Formats: sequence, C-alpha cells, structure tokens
Amino acid sequence: MLRIAFVLEQALGHVTHSRNLYENVSPACGIDPAWAPIPWDVSGWAGKVPLYRSNWTVRASLRARRSLTELQRDAPLDGIFLHTQVTAVLAHNWLRTIPSIVSLDATPKQYDALGDVYAHEPGPRWLEALKDRANQTCCENARHLVTWSAWAKASLVHDYELPESKITVIPPGVNSAAWAPDTPRELRGGPVRILFVGGNLERKGGTHLLEAFSRIAGLDVHLDLVTRDSPRPQPRVQVHQGLQPNSPELMDLYHAADIFCLPTMGDCLPMVLSEAGAAGLPAISTNVAAIPEIVRDGESGLLVPPGDSAALESALRTLVENPLLRLSMGERAMGIVREQYDAPTNARRLCELLKRTLRQAAAKGAKA
Repeated sequence: MLRIAFVLEQALGHVTHSRNLYENVSPACGIDPAWAPIPWDVSGWAGKVPLYRSNWTVRASLRARRSLTELQRDAPLDGIFLHTQVTAVLAHNWLRTIPSIVSLDATPKQYDALGDVYAHEPGPRWLEALKDRANQTCCENARHLVTWSAWAKASLVHDYELPESKITVIPPGVNSAAWAPDTPRELRGGPVRILFVGGNLERKGGTHLLEAFSRIAGLDVHLDLVTRDSPRPQPRVQVHQGLQPNSPELMDLYHAADIFCLPTMGDCLPMVLSEAGAAGLPAISTNVAAIPEIVRDGESGLLVPPGDSAALESALRTLVENPLLRLSMGERAMGIVREQYDAPTNARRLCELLKRTLRQAAAKGAKA
C-alpha cells in the first residue's frame, strides 16, 4: 500500500474538488491517502505579518511545507500529490526527494491574464521574476504534472517549455450518477426555469444575466440565482443563499431547471458546469479559458462573449423558445460529463497515474 500525501488548496472551487477526492481515493485503489488541506483563511498573529497575510502563494506554500513535515514524521511518505501549484512553489526540497505530482487548473501566466476579474494585480517586477522562477523550478522538479484542461496544458508546453509527455489532462468533476435526474428529462409545461450558481454575482456574470433576463421577462420564464450576494429584487427572480455544494437542496434546483446559465466574466473551468451537464442541462456560458472544452458551442450549449448582454439575451431566447433543442443539448451535455468529467472515474485515473509515476521513479532509482 502506497502512502501518498494529498496537499489540497482550499480556495474557491478547489474545496469541491477536494471533497470529491476525499470520497473517491481510498485503500481500495491501492493508496493510503494522508490528507493535508491547506486553508485560505488567516488569523491571529499570522494575520499581522504583511507578506504572509497578503500573499496566498507564500501562505499556501509555507502551510504545505509544515503539513508535509508533520505527515512524514507520522510515517514515511511514498509520494506526494499537490493541488494547486501554489502549495508547491516553496516545497522544492520535497519535490526533489519524494516523487511528486503537481496539479493545476491554470498556470500562473494564465491566472495573471485573468487577473482583472479576480481582483488580482501582479506585484513588483522583482517579485514577479522570483515567482516565475519558482514556478518554473516547481514544474521541472515534479515527476509529473496534471492539468484540469487542455487549455492549461497548452500553457505549460508553450509558456514554460515543458514536454507534453510530462503532462496529463485529468479534469475535476462530479459524481455524475448522483447528479443525474431520477427520470429522463422530457417536455413539460410551466415556466422555463433558468438556473445560475455563482458565489460572486458580478464576477460570475450574474449582473449581465439579470439585465438580459429583464428583456425576456415577457416570455414564460423564471430565474433561480444561487449566490452569496443580494441583488435588487426583480420579478420572476428568486435568490437562494447558504446552499452547500452537493447538497440535496442544490441538486433539486438543478433537476427543476431547464437551462443553466453562467455568463462568467472570467474563470478557468467552473465545476458548476460539470454539475449542470450531469443533471442533463444545456448550458449558456462564455468563451473564456477552458469553458469551451466542457460547453461545446451549438452541441451541448451556447457560448457568448463575456459582458455581452445582447448576445446573452439572444442565447436565452434561443433555448427558451426551442424546447426540443434544450432536451437534445442537455442529453449531449450529460454524455460529455459522464465520459470526461465523472469524479469517481477521474479519481481512478489519477490513482493509476500516481502509482505508475511512483513505479517509474523507483525503477529509475534502482538503476541509478
């Protein structure tokens, strides 16, 4: 049995990804997982240290180093899995001494390109140079790299000059069987229900959705917003707050919906799109980052430019007024998620990759 540390960032959608790994990685797949969640929050004396308080990379990396030291003290580690690379950039000694796989949803250069929508600003030039060097070294020291998307893999190859053979695309996902509706979707009466799920209403495009929705309010439609924000009340719009990931209440909203809409201003690969597909919903989203890999424009949904309320209105009208198109796109979305974004399947793929990487490292060590 291989004892492998799973060092997991606990920010944004990575929390849901971590929960899926907790549920699907076990001794049954030949791995004894040692969990090391890396929390986002900072408090106490640490909250008074300027660089530690303000820089997530520094904070996550130092916490990862401490967690690995504690896990290694408990029992020897055979391997390490780190998600994301922010937990690994200051763990070079661990990556050099214990075979490790680093997983990422986007490269630092891609994240910088999306910086405006994440309220992320590059630091001073000297600090950015250090960050680039640290990330390059991290990727080179890792035995293998896992990316959530072909989009992120392309950046590792072109921006960081890493060989394609060192990178495997394994997307996150959902338990597609658990998210599937109890009965096949079919034509039904009543208002067409549109569902939006996004904590940050503005960044996820919720304000543009509300604007576009107001223009189609003459149609028989209803909008459910799952968010932590409190938008201005609007007819035929219901706001849901405090719903937990994978909760029965959240799943019920997906199953009651006819269309999923996430016109995000910037994202890497939102996990809610996997949930929508697993629930058999056609999706309307934006053509940014890796989203076109899961929402196939004209096939499993419709893509619009971010911030384009007119294009969003047109896409909503198309699906609201074409129930057969909704059903066919939703069926295709379900197939895509089952094939490529099923969490149990992808966890098994990850476990096999980990075991294969460790065997190759052991064989190389034996020859040396």
